Amino acid sequence: MAEEAQEPESQTLDQSEIDKLLANSAAQQPGRLVLRADGRRSDGPDSLAIKAFDFRNPTFLSEIDLRRLRLIHEGFVRYLSARLSLYLRMEFDAKILNFVPETYAKFTGDLPDLTHLCLFRVDPLVGVGILDINPHLALTIVDRILGGRGHSVSAERFPTEIEIGLLEDVIKIVLEEWCKQWKAESDLTPSIIGHENNGHFLETAPQDAVFLQLQLEVNFGDCSEKFQIGVPYNMIEPMVKRMQAKRQKGIGIGVTEKHVMWQKSYDRISVPVRAQWDAFEVSLREVTSFRVGDVLEMPSELFQRTHLLLNGVPKFIGTVGIDDDHVAVQLTAKLPNLDDE
Repeated sequence: MAEEAQEPESQTLDQSEIDKLLANSAAQQPGRLVLRADGRRSDGPDSLAIKAFDFRNPTFLSEIDLRRLRLIHEGFVRYLSARLSLYLRMEFDAKILNFVPETYAKFTGDLPDLTHLCLFRVDPLVGVGILDINPHLALTIVDRILGGRGHSVSAERFPTEIEIGLLEDVIKIVLEEWCKQWKAESDLTPSIIGHENNGHFLETAPQDAVFLQLQLEVNFGDCSEKFQIGVPYNMIEPMVKRMQAKRQKGIGIGVTEKHVMWQKSYDRISVPVRAQWDAFEVSLREVTSFRVGDVLEMPSELFQRTHLLLNGVPKFIGTVGIDDDHVAVQLTAKLPNLDDE
């Protein structure tokens, strides 16, 4: 009688063996895969400076351009602080908190609910800029204009029409100083086109338009509040392009003129020169009928279209003539290089 097949004994792993397998699995599991531009695998994230890129919010400015724009706006803040201090007869201290490109949707979405917005244009530039001023700062400035001591006004309200009219004088100074920083554009004229209290419903630009955001911290008396300006990229684009062109011209980037350098070793090189005409075409039967003494009639203007060949390559067009009992060709035009076409 055949013996029944014995079932294999079940084997179990103890906790130490399980921990060892998990440790080996974790050691063999690859980390984040990083590939270079040429397709090669990178040694690891630690060897590279990896920076996230938002394709929905591309920046049109390089790091050099942003640095130069920041320097321009640092000068703007210095001049603005000095001028407003004289105008308000009280120290007006401002410093840059942030200077970054943002989308219009993010710029308007981050605006506080309690704020005062001034919409402005700068002729002949395109686009509408936004000046955001905290109402506490705005009311404190208005109180100082009316003869107050510049103490912070803590009222939680928007400025009235009369207060906005007084505030416009300060806003015009801000816009004038901003325009003065673009020295290459001497005819920039700012103008205020409106005021708003809520930035969430503004439609002065597409949602994905790029805005340049300048955020300031202002200390005026015992009032310390934020103040920011947002301008669309298409407004400053002409100045940015002139700035880039000036930088490239300064460092010699561009099309460089090629100068032909003659080498003495070329002096004894012989080049065969041949003049020929493209007269007319004849059939092979007519060529076989040619005899010595035959006369071939050619058009007179053919002599004006003599081709001069250098080493068998057509290079010039000239006119045939006689010079001291020698046949000469006067060059009149240069043939285009076939390699360039």
